[in-house]
Amino acid sequence: MKVLEANNFFGYSVSSFSSDVFSPPSLKHLCGTDRLGRDVCLRTLQGSSIAIEVVFLSIFFALILGLPLGLLSGYFGGIFDKCLSLIMDTIFSIPVILLSVVVAFVLGKGIINASIALCIVYSPQYFRLIRNQTILIKSETYVEAARVSGADIKTIIFKYIFPNVITPLPILLTLNAADAVLVLGSLGFLGLGVPADVPEWGSDLNLALAALPTGIWWTALFPGLAMFFLVLGLSFIGEEIENIFEKQ
Repeated sequence: MKVLEANNFFGYSVSSFSSDVFSPPSLKHLCGTDRLGRDVCLRTLQGSSIAIEVVFLSIFFALILGLPLGLLSGYFGGIFDKCLSLIMDTIFSIPVILLSVVVAFVLGKGIINASIALCIVYSPQYFRLIRNQTILIKSETYVEAARVSGADIKTIIFKYIFPNVITPLPILLTLNAADAVLVLGSLGFLGLGVPADVPEWGSDLNLALAALPTGIWWTALFPGLAMFFLVLGLSFIGEEIENIFEKQ
């Protein structure tokens, strides 16, 4: 997927080069330029859209995969539940960074591939949460009453169980999103995230390290700050949502 090349209000595109190599922050380049003369401010802003896109896709895919499997596994139990739980628990036991690096290495670079790698990392969390909630709720009195009254499985799952198992999801969604930003940055730092021509904070930080000892601080500072504030903001949102649910 190519990043838009159109000029913006800065007067540059994310891939445009200039002779102002390693130019410090100024009125012309608010955050300076990198080793290729590219505007750091513009690349940092574009990197935010890439991060949000990958995080949204990965969390969406993880939710689509983990939620229905957790519902079915928790409701039906048996050998189906045991096999799924074994698979998900095995994936869950592997460190996040290690698993994401392995999957990203196998799939290769790309926004979709990075999203799939993060999806595989986070889907067991949604599976475990929904499964455990389903096991608790399916034994509630109102669910038993619906079953005795002749309600079919589809009605029981989608009318009585599903609305109650999804209440903790917003908290997990925001916390996973914050964590996914860091994991994506780690993949980019290792050269396993998105393609090299796509602005991404992790890869920009990796390129900035070589120039940092020479006093070129701005190429590392601004992508790092952007990542920090996005993670911090998502973490605060998650904590506020958790506080709201605790008060109810």
